[in-house]
Amino acid sequence: MGKRAGGIMATGMAAPVRALPIGARLVCADNTGAKEVQIISVVGLRGTRRRLVSAGVGDQVVVSVKKGTPELRKQIVRAVVVRQRKPYRRADGLRIKFEDNAVAIIAPDGSPKGSEIRGPIAKEAAERWPKLAGIAAMVI
Repeated sequence: MGKRAGGIMATGMAAPVRALPIGARLVCADNTGAKEVQIISVVGLRGTRRRLVSAGVGDQVVVSVKKGTPELRKQIVRAVVVRQRKPYRRADGLRIKFEDNAVAIIAPDGSPKGSEIRGPIAKEAAERWPKLAGIAAMVI
């Protein structure tokens, strides 16, 4: 059998657990007008046969807006996962988990569409998406 990286990313950091499969419903943490979204696909991940691809903190996902303002509902947009309920371990041994699963909607160039993010966002998402960290109320 080949050797596996064991959850280590190319940057040397431990990758957060991917706990949000396709079809998961998440809260929208920004002020774009969307309230609830559903994951359609995860950008940049290739799956295994007969297994749903899952997303974790800091991953870019394609979502469908299920609840929100009438002009935003039924739209397909891109978003970044900023919080997840499933605990994950950081390199220093600290285990992190949040109260809810949440995303922030972004434009195709990676800039956030909203002007603020309600609640905390994970440090992993803030390091990978610096523009999101700029509008976040708190980074944990």
